[in-house]
Order: sequence, then structure tokens, then C-alpha cells
Amino acid sequence: MVEEIKYDIRRGADIYRAIYLSRLKSWIIKGSIRRGDTIVWRSGLSGWRKPEELEELALFFKRQERLELKRTRRRRIPRQILPQKREIRKILIIDDEKDLCSLLSDSLIDRKYHITTANTKREGIACVKRESPDLIFLDLKLPDGDGMKVLSEIRKVSPKTIVNIISAYGSEESREEARKKGAYSFIDKPFTEKEILRSIKAVS
Repeated sequence: MVEEIKYDIRRGADIYRAIYLSRLKSWIIKGSIRRGDTIVWRSGLSGWRKPEELEELALFFKRQERLELKRTRRRRIPRQILPQKREIRKILIIDDEKDLCSLLSDSLIDRKYHITTANTKREGIACVKRESPDLIFLDLKLPDGDGMKVLSEIRKVSPKTIVNIISAYGSEESREEARKKGAYSFIDKPFTEKEILRSIKAVS
């Protein structure tokens, strides 16, 4: 004998009939039903409603949210792998802003670093192959290529070279992508001489 329908669940144009409390609870636990996503009909009462608004289901949403909060707290933030400390002598600056390259070069040359500059992806990769720099300052916006792709190429050509990103486009997404692709740090433009020197000291 089919029991009286207690709930209907509507997703778009689809209607699933004869859905009982036990199944709804399991769907909440599995994440098939999320807060605000699905509208639930309780027969004979107030019509279409969100599942978390129903008293008997609200407790399950709260329970799942508490569990998710615990899981989030337990997740370990991936630690940045620090490069082995080394002597930094040869530095390559890859940036299409020639004035910036010139100013940064002068500052670092005064501190006895050997500096090479490149204004395009092509020049930068050629310098990496030719110079084998200890450290690279890499801009993300280059006229002939995306800096993230350049970073990936650098990691292949010279995996031991330390790469610091310098960019005016420091979104959380770009920072995370750069970290995953092997960049050591992300320095926002405009930066100061002190920030650049601090980034060099961190790896030397």
C-alpha cells in the first residue's frame, strides 16, 4: 500500500513524488539537497518552501553545517615549500615596463648583483637558457605571452631557479595559481626597493 505523499521535491521542471522524511535526511547528509537550492512541498500546509525552513529538516542542515565547519578547521593549509638557501648573484627581470626594469636593475647592480633584463616572453626564456639565473622577477602581463605560462616554461628549463612574481593583478586566484606552478612569492606592484631586497634575503 502506497503511503500518503508527505513531500514533493521540485528541481526545475522535474517532480519526484512520494519522498519521505528518511530519504530527505539522507539527501541532506549527502549534499544532494543544499540550503536554498531545492523547494519542498509539504502536503496540505503552506505550499512550496525551502527545505531548511521546515522544522523537522532544519536540524539536519544545522548538523551538516557544524560538521562542515569542523572539516574546514581540520584542513591543513598547504605550507609553502621553501627553497634551499643559496647565494643569489645572477638575477633576471622579465617585465615589459622598460623604465621599471632600468630602475630595478640600477638598484640591484649597486648591491653587486649581476642583472639581466628581458621585456618579452621570448627574450625571457632565451635569457633563462643562456644565463641560468639564481632568481627571476617575472611579470604576469607580457606582450607575447601569459606570465603563468612563462612560469611553467621556466620551471621546465631551469627547475632550480627561484621565481618571484611581480604584478599589479594580484588576485587570490592568480596568487594560488602561481604558487601551484612553482613561484616562491608574489609581490604586488607598485612595490618598494625594500620589498624587493626582502624577497631576495628570504631565499639567500
